Amino acid sequence: MENSSSTNSVTSNNPEQNKLTVMKDIRAKWSHFSEQEVSALKGKADLVTQVAAKYGLEQAQAQREVDAVLKGRQIGAGA
Repeated sequence: MENSSSTNSVTSNNPEQNKLTVMKDIRAKWSHFSEQEVSALKGKADLVTQVAAKYGLEQAQAQREVDAVLKGRQIGAGA
């Protein structure tokens, strides 16, 4: 139970916490995704493809929306 002021940044040093935060943001933006579907995403390109398919968007529009939500963060094990 440390109370460190050095953890104020958006990105945590905990990869598991980062992954959970990204998953939460994805589900908040795109509610048609189940928790299981979000957990199974293999990466950003996979998310773009899934968003385009589920929401009837062109790939370019889906890419812009994914970029806006992820803000440079990674999805999956490489996070």
